[in-house]
Amino acid sequence: MTLQQMQYVTAVCRMQHFAKAAKECGVTQPTLSAMIRKLEDELGVSLFERSSQRVEPTRAGRLVAEQAQAMLKCERRIKEIIAEEQHSLTGTFRLGILPTIAPYLLPRFMPRLYYSHPGINLQVTEMKTAQITEALVHGDIDAGIAVNIDGLHNLRHRVLFYEQFIAYVSRGSLLFDRSRIVASDLRHEQLWLLDEGHCFRDQLVKFCNLKSAGMSKTNYLLGSIETFMRMVESGQGITFIPELALEQLTGQQKELARPFGLPIPVREVVMLTAKNFLRKSLLDVITSAIIGNIPERMLRMNNTEQRI
Repeated sequence: MTLQQMQYVTAVCRMQHFAKAAKECGVTQPTLSAMIRKLEDELGVSLFERSSQRVEPTRAGRLVAEQAQAMLKCERRIKEIIAEEQHSLTGTFRLGILPTIAPYLLPRFMPRLYYSHPGINLQVTEMKTAQITEALVHGDIDAGIAVNIDGLHNLRHRVLFYEQFIAYVSRGSLLFDRSRIVASDLRHEQLWLLDEGHCFRDQLVKFCNLKSAGMSKTNYLLGSIETFMRMVESGQGITFIPELALEQLTGQQKELARPFGLPIPVREVVMLTAKNFLRKSLLDVITSAIIGNIPERMLRMNNTEQRI
């Protein structure tokens, strides 16, 4: 019984497919299948029910996979202890990040981080807040970039920056001629909002008092910020974008952007870790790379802003 076999078992249990599991583990399917078969022979049980379409773990397979996952976490923990003792700035770092932050933040710091620290293998996964917190608790990721909201008291967090919410207004909207948007103006507008569970949407609904928005036929609750931007650009309604997105806009697109009037709503973007997190040296490098590539004005709140 080896840790490599434990890795293969957990991969197959998660993917429910031998070929996909082999690809994830970086080996050929025959190699993975042979190693699992060898483990089954050693244990005297079948771990998986095999069919042409999918692979299901047996009862014994599920129990073995649970213990295998625990063993792999222990192995990773030991490696993290040694790496931190040596102040190592190399290795894999698994980062979860909100999809409303990722496309605007990652391009700012990742290329420079890789250039200055080529030994870092940053594995990034887009997740909602609930998924980030669960993954941190279970040790599936090392850190998460999210927004500071209620319910994160069991995690450690470090403030990265403060980001304004920006309205993106179509030329056909009655609000297009306004230099700033007031929250009360939005209640009768056609709004393109993210689906529930995105804190970006939830914070806007709360701040603008749009609790009835989900029941309005003028609100579309599926899609992405980029999708909604295209709808606005075609002349329909209003959506919202994060402040970092402004620097990626063309000149014509910037003509559609409108800040909020006072108080200006902002979100506090934080780096989250579990309380037993170990690789602080590597985290400090990543955190510094992020903060070093954020506009100075976004590193602190001013008296015209309100955190929501």
